[in-house]
Amino acid sequence: MSSECKAVRSIARGWLAAILVVAGFAVASVSVRAASVQPLEIVTKNGVQVFSVEMATTEDEKQTGLMYRKELADGKGMLFDFNPEQEVSMWMKNTYVSLDMIFIRADGRILRIAENTEPLSTKIISSKGPARAVLEVVAGTAQKYGIRPGDRVGHPLFGNK
Repeated sequence: MSSECKAVRSIARGWLAAILVVAGFAVASVSVRAASVQPLEIVTKNGVQVFSVEMATTEDEKQTGLMYRKELADGKGMLFDFNPEQEVSMWMKNTYVSLDMIFIRADGRILRIAENTEPLSTKIISSKGPARAVLEVVAGTAQKYGIRPGDRVGHPLFGNK
């Protein structure tokens, strides 16, 4: 093999290695998943609804949320902890699945529900009052289970579970 061919192969390997490193960082930043999954209950007039939620507590987890996911199963969701209670704003940038966003006060009562949010939108969705947490579930969940403002959320985050 000529020295020219060896040089070209060496350069090609170097570029390939660089591309793989960059791709690895891109995938790592996209696939941030919440560290733990926990049960959460919502007590409605229709009974108790139980969900399995990923906890979003770190800044990376809260910034990424459910972005880039193509589906979210019924009964699953993500709980964002915004301690201390504060005005919270969310958006749907890079989120492919329509969601119901359930804003929850520090006492575990539902403050507000933003139903059927628009996928991939940068429109700001506000809690419209102080919230300790936001529960994101697949769109239609609030309607399906009769979840309303004032309903109580049972989870250790609210000191009641």
